[in-house]
Amino acid sequence: MVYQACADRYEKMPYFRVGKSGLKLPAISLGLWHNFGEVDRYEDAKAILHRAFDLGITHFDLANNYGPPRGAAEELFGKVLKKDFAPYRDEMIISTKAGFYMWPGPYGDGGSRKYLIASLDQSLKRLGLDYVDIFYHHRPDPDTPLEETMLALDQIVRQGKALYIGLSNYNAEQTEEAIKILQELGTPLLIHQPSYSMFNRWIEDGLLDVLERYGVGVIAYSPLAQGLLTDRYLEGIPEDSRAAKEHGFLKKEKITPEVLTKVRKLNDIAKERGQTLAQMALAWVLRGGRVTSVLVGASKVSQIEENVRAVENLEFSDEELAKIDAILNE
Repeated sequence: MVYQACADRYEKMPYFRVGKSGLKLPAISLGLWHNFGEVDRYEDAKAILHRAFDLGITHFDLANNYGPPRGAAEELFGKVLKKDFAPYRDEMIISTKAGFYMWPGPYGDGGSRKYLIASLDQSLKRLGLDYVDIFYHHRPDPDTPLEETMLALDQIVRQGKALYIGLSNYNAEQTEEAIKILQELGTPLLIHQPSYSMFNRWIEDGLLDVLERYGVGVIAYSPLAQGLLTDRYLEGIPEDSRAAKEHGFLKKEKITPEVLTKVRKLNDIAKERGQTLAQMALAWVLRGGRVTSVLVGASKVSQIEENVRAVENLEFSDEELAKIDAILNE
C-alpha cells in the first residue's frame, strides 16, 4: 500500500523558531538513536516513522554511528525515504552527525576535515540524499584544532552538502569559541544538541546563556532520561525496555530505589496536570522557551502518540516548578 501522509498533520503540532534563524522545528522531534538498527524490526520502525510524520513531526535526527551496527539507522531511514517519504522530502528536516568512532584507522573518528567530509559523504549515500538539512559535529575533539573542525563545517555548507550546521555535546566555553570562528567564516551556528532532562541539568550552568546570547537554537536529547522519566519503570524493569536490552545505553544499575522514589513523586504531579510522566517531562524541558525542540525516541507507535500529546499543556505554574525542583533536589 502506498503511504499517504495525513492531511491534518500540521494542525496540532507547534513549530518554534531556531534561535535567530528563519528555520522552525516541531516542538517534538524524532531521534533514531535507538530502535532503528538491524537488531530491530523494519516494519515496526517504518510504522513509527509514518506515524511521527502524520502527527506533525517534521524533524528526523540521525548520526553516522546510529544502529547497531553503525550506519544502520541511516540506511533504514533512507529506505523509508525512498519508498514512502520521497514526495514529502521538502517538508522534512533531516539531520545527521559525525564525531564518534565510525571506521578503523586514524581517519574514522574525531573532528578532522578528512573524517567529517568523508563521513558525511558516506551518510548521504546511505540516506540516498544530495544534502542534509543540518549536519552536526557530534562531540568536541581535543586532538584537532577547533578552527579545522569549523572550517570543515563551513566547507560542507558551501559545497551544498548541508543547509545548516550544528554542534552536540560541546560545553559553554567550547561552544562560544566555535560560534566566534563560524561568525568570521560567515556560516553561523544554527543549533546545539545537548543532553537535557529533569535528571540532567548541566546546560543550565552557562551553556543556555551562551546560546541565548548568540541566537543559537537548542534541541535536547534524552529528555526522558533514556526512558526513566516515563511510567515504564514505576513498578520495576519491563522485559522489552531499554534497561533490559544488553546493547542499550540505560543500565539496570542506574535505576536505584532513590531514583524510583523521585520518579513516582514526579508522576503524581503529572497526574495532577492531566499528563503522563513522559508528557510532563517533555513539557518541562520546553518550559520558558529556551529550548526549541525535544528529541524523543520510540520503540512502538503508541509511545510517539503519547509523547506528541505533551504539546497540549506546555505551561507550568510557579508552584508546579517549585514542587518539581524540591523533588529533584531531595
